[in-house]
Amino acid sequence: MRVAIIGGGTIARLFLEHIRRGDLGDAEVVAIVGRSSGSRGKPLAAEYGVAFVTALDELLKHKPDVVVEAASHEAVRSYCGPLLDAGIAVIVLSGGALSDDKLRAGLEASAVKTGALLYVPSGGIGGLDALKAASIAGVESVEIVVSKPPAAWQNIPFVGKLNIDLAGLRAPVVLFDGAAREGVPHFPANVNIAAVLSMAGIGFDRTRLKVVADPLITHNTHQITIKGKTGNISIKLENVPAPENPKTAWLACYSALAALKLAKSPIRYGT
Repeated sequence: MRVAIIGGGTIARLFLEHIRRGDLGDAEVVAIVGRSSGSRGKPLAAEYGVAFVTALDELLKHKPDVVVEAASHEAVRSYCGPLLDAGIAVIVLSGGALSDDKLRAGLEASAVKTGALLYVPSGGIGGLDALKAASIAGVESVEIVVSKPPAAWQNIPFVGKLNIDLAGLRAPVVLFDGAAREGVPHFPANVNIAAVLSMAGIGFDRTRLKVVADPLITHNTHQITIKGKTGNISIKLENVPAPENPKTAWLACYSALAALKLAKSPIRYGT
């Protein structure tokens, strides 16, 4: 399996390390995609002896079977449609971009037309299989509370406008409470899981998102509550932040690896 990665951060390095060790079978990374020659993906590619590219046509020359988007909402908009149109499977980690209905519909149409896989992994949460099953019977409400240490919410324009002294917090503070449709775009690197939850369940408008900066915790904590005809579901995950990026759960990084293993597998347990 020929793999390309959009992005040169923690997840890209994780893929390169595990693939080098043979943990993903016969997979090989054929290219890393960056926004420019100054991207941090360039030295990472050189370190692992992988091609570095900055444009779609250059990427296509390396003939990837699967492309892992691990960069940004903008990368989803720029690359995923053309890749699917070319029949190349795409694993989208910046799932929050798909709160844009037009973009999501376009990607879904491309996947249906070419048969290429469009896969949005669970990320730092679990229980999506139960939610999807419950939704068939009927789900009344879905809520996710995303609580992270204050450092995870630094340098976010929406948070900056709230005039909250994150470094000086002594008690939890709610940064957002409302529909996932409204909240997800405000936190493009932090709450992609809320987007995945919305798409797996009752949609962006009916899924409730609460975002909390909590100085009393050290883990990225997600509390999911689902109420429906099949019963009630309550799930709590306390995730270790990724070593180089406190905005991202370490579990989310490994969710991307698990997604790649499933991309070409004829055997699946759960989702």
